This record gives sequence, structure tokens and C-alpha cells, in this order.
Amino acid sequence: MILSYVYKLRPNEEQSAKMDNWLDMLRSHYNWCIADRIDNYYQQFIQGEYCDLKTKAVAYPLTSCVVRGGATGYPWTGAGKKRNAGKIQDAELPILKKARPWYALIDSDVLQRNIARLDTAYKNFFEGRGFPKFKNRSNFRSFEYKPGRVIFNFDKSRVYLPGIGEMKYFNSRSIPDGFNIRTITIRRQQQGWYMSVRLENKSVPELSPKPLTEVNTAVGLDLGLIKLVHCSDGSVLDNPKFSTNKKTRQLLKVRQRRINRKKKGSKNRSKAVARVAKLHQKIVDRRSAHQWKLAHKVANKADCIIAEDLNIQGMKSRCKVKKDEKTGQYLKNGQSRKQGLNRAISDAAWGELISKIEYVTAKRGKILVKVDPKHTSQTCGACGHVDKASRDREKFICTNCGFFSHADINAAQNIKLIGIKQYGLNIKKVPRDSGKPKEPIQLKLNLDVLETPSPESTGVRRRQHCTRRSERNVPGNQIGEQLALFDMDILGSSNSA
Repeated sequence: MILSYVYKLRPNEEQSAKMDNWLDMLRSHYNWCIADRIDNYYQQFIQGEYCDLKTKAVAYPLTSCVVRGGATGYPWTGAGKKRNAGKIQDAELPILKKARPWYALIDSDVLQRNIARLDTAYKNFFEGRGFPKFKNRSNFRSFEYKPGRVIFNFDKSRVYLPGIGEMKYFNSRSIPDGFNIRTITIRRQQQGWYMSVRLENKSVPELSPKPLTEVNTAVGLDLGLIKLVHCSDGSVLDNPKFSTNKKTRQLLKVRQRRINRKKKGSKNRSKAVARVAKLHQKIVDRRSAHQWKLAHKVANKADCIIAEDLNIQGMKSRCKVKKDEKTGQYLKNGQSRKQGLNRAISDAAWGELISKIEYVTAKRGKILVKVDPKHTSQTCGACGHVDKASRDREKFICTNCGFFSHADINAAQNIKLIGIKQYGLNIKKVPRDSGKPKEPIQLKLNLDVLETPSPESTGVRRRQHCTRRSERNVPGNQIGEQLALFDMDILGSSNSA
């Protein structure tokens, strides 16, 4: 089993400045390695025998790298075998340190892991996940250490990072027995520096989802924006809208305005930028904590969770451009109105929520499956009739049989039925959670009773009025006691007469 624990570091100012300097140099090294591989690919497969316009040098197949997807450097090993691009760039690190002596301040393992990071990006590219991109300061915030390099002192809550020194850290979680410390990742965030520890124990089996043949209960999920999740059993999970609520948007607007009023390059502007970044980080933390709670709630409902397989990136894509054929002018396509929808979808973070639910279900020995959500919100759960006119916002009234229900709950029930049929689940309970559609309740008037019902008969409690700065609640000064004393005085005077 592989686990990942995160601890917050407590470096001093010198150590923090050194790690910032490391990130800048590692980012430049990463970008140079990408450019080197792109240039070699261009010379080997595209340029051919033509002259390079920049260097004005003729490139032949013999002058380019003989390794497919190679890099600048000697491509052969001592045994006469070819090396890939990662090993070629690893072998060129000593030359890099001689040419640029400031790179010698960085630990050699950190530089090697930086190249391995690029190899992982190219591996993802060949698997269809996009070509590696050049990094800037906003998306290059971490570096790694190899296993066995970082030394921990758990009793004193101290850790030694090679090349940086010893520092304190918040020992918030104890490492389980039997787990070995593997890769250490140092990451910079708005609240400071954090350390991600990768733990491994080969004797403990990995989390495996429950087999579909052992599933007895299932629940369908329909994701939305007004309410985050509608379940097929009728339950609803709210959407707090952490970044799109009125208070947060107003606060973010004020803080961004303060950035624009500061002089560029000044310290006050950097402080204002840090305040905005901290607000964004706070929103992310609150959203993540809320999603973990929802993931545990959903995982408790059934053995199998059936969710929608949404194309979130396609839902947030730009609208098609509309152009007038006669004048050639661009027409309105609704993109300005769609910005609010895209912002709401990003705030809901459906993809992160589904990934958390999938992790929690696997941890509890359950399973999560995905189905195609096509026409699930337009299909009647009673007769199966598909009609777009059946749905009116949150209401669903079938145009064929008259079945009515909440539109999102009806969609969640359809998602559950599709998942049961697609994966062949043997569900013990009735596939429909709500059963037959309920008949509308008719209010009947009882004409025999002419009197108006009192609050005591209906069970409604009267509101007790308490006037401020009054002395009615003082002992001996209640209204009932005053009337009783007055009556006693009258009775006493009549008896004496």
C-alpha cells in the first residue's frame, strides 16, 4: 500500500530564501531540457538536410542525435548501448555545473529528479495526456528528494534536507508502523512550505474495489450547481459555493482592486497579491474539506455508487463564433453570459468530488462506476418516455404518462437504472427508490366545525412576549398575583362591613 502524508515545515528566513532560489533555478533547468528535446526532434525528423535559419548550419541525419527522441549530448554508454533522452541529460549535469557554477549549490539528487519529472511528462504525452509545457512561477512550485536522502528526528519534530539544512516541522500525524519513507516532495504554498511524504508498505495490499458480483445495493448520483448532489434515494447535498457566493465575490473584488491601485514592482503590491492568493488558498481548503465530508456521506449509502461520466472540460469550452455572412461582423454568441456558468462549474469541482468518492469507496471495500448521462434528465422514470419538454427547470412532468417528480432526483434514479443494466448488478431492493408516483394530496374542509380552531387544539405554541426593561418577571409583581390580592382586599372589606 502507498500513502501520502503532508506536514508543514518551519524554515528560517535563510532556508526559505534558499528554497525560493532553488525553485527558480530548477524551473530554468526544466524549461531548458524541454527546449533541448524539441530542438533535437526538429533537427532529426522535420528539418532534414535543410539549413537552419537561426544557426545557418546544415543539419544531416548523421549530425543529429541517433537516438529517437534524444537530447544534446553523447548518446552511447560505455557498453555501446544507446541512451534515452533522460539518461543523456543526466550525464550532462556535471558539464552544466561547470558552465554555471550556481547550479552546484543544488543537491545532485534534486537535479536528477527534475529530469525524471520531465520524463514522466513525456510518458503522459505518449499516453494521450497532452504535450509537456514550459513552466512559470505559478505552476512550478515543488522539487523532490530521492528515497533515503532526508533524515527525520520524530522525537524532536525535526527534519534534515540535504543542501538546505535541518529545520522544524509540525508533526501532525504519526507514520504507521511498517511503512517505509520513499520520495519526499517540498512544495511552496501561500501559507508557507509543506513537505509531502510518500509511504510504502508492500505487505499491506492495495485498496481494491468491491467486485460487481457482490454488490447488493446501489445509489445513483446527479451532479448540479444549485444543489451539489441529488441522490436516487431522495437525499440532497447542498452546494456552499465557496468562491461564487456574494460575500466571497465582494471580498475578492475589493482585494483585487487594491492590487490595481498599487505601483507595479512595489512591496505593497506584492503584499496585496499575497492577500489575494491566501484568500484563494482558503477557498480551496474549505472546498476540499467539504468534499471529503460529502464523500464519506455518499460512501455510506450503498455498496455501489453510480455517477455521471461528465465531460467537464467540454462543458466549459468557449461558444462557437457567429459571423454575419453579408457584413462579416461578429455576432453575439452568448460567451459573456456563459462566463458565470463556467465559474459556477469550476467552483463546484465535480471532478475532484468524484475522485474523492472513488477513493473513499475503495477504502471501504465498495465500488464506484460511471455511466453516460445522455438524456437522463429528459427520460421519464415511470414509462421511459424521452422528451425535452417534460422538464421545466427543477420540475419534471412527463408529457406521456403525467408522472411528476423533482427533475434532478428523477435523473439520479435514471442514472441508477442505467448503471444496473450496463454492469449487470444484482440488486436485492426495488430498482426505483421512490416506488410508484404518489397521488396529489387534496385538502378537504370540514363544514361541520364552525368554530375557529384554537392554538391549544392544533398544537401550536403561543409566542411568549417578554418586554425589555420590564418588571413583570420580578417575584411578587405578576399580573395574576396582583388581581388575587385585590380580590382578597374586597372580600375582607365586605366581611368587616
